[in-house]
Amino acid sequence: MGTGRKTIIVFSGEFDKVMAAFVIANGAAAMDDEVTMFFTFWGLNALRRPEKVTVNGKTLVQRAFAWMMPRGPERLSLSQMNFAGAGPKLMKRVMRQANVMPLQELITEAREQGVKMVACTMSMDVMGLLKEELIDGLEYAGVASYLADADQSNVNLFI
Repeated sequence: MGTGRKTIIVFSGEFDKVMAAFVIANGAAAMDDEVTMFFTFWGLNALRRPEKVTVNGKTLVQRAFAWMMPRGPERLSLSQMNFAGAGPKLMKRVMRQANVMPLQELITEAREQGVKMVACTMSMDVMGLLKEELIDGLEYAGVASYLADADQSNVNLFI
């Protein structure tokens, strides 16, 4: 064990898909595999700080995007049965009852296990997100960096 490298593109910003990405990343890291998670487009919302961050120099469209997108993993919607926001609350309750680690703890665990989390700079530009609006401990790179990691990986996932 520990001879593999895994790359995961986190494109979706939906709670259940982000949860799956972090479960897989933590499982691979626990097997001593090198893991890179590349967050792009809506997946970047999982890395947003939960508190509002005021930054200067944004265009009107960039400010609108920031206002409309969820801030952080606790505000992500479900891909199915969202029920106007009630779905994630129900899902989290069921997860607690089943002793499933919450998403925020999965993120913390991934960091502690050395999972490399990369925010796509091109997507950040498109979505109007700045480094100050994302959590600490991230790397920032473009698609060429992801592709270089993917070339060396034995498993590549797109979630």
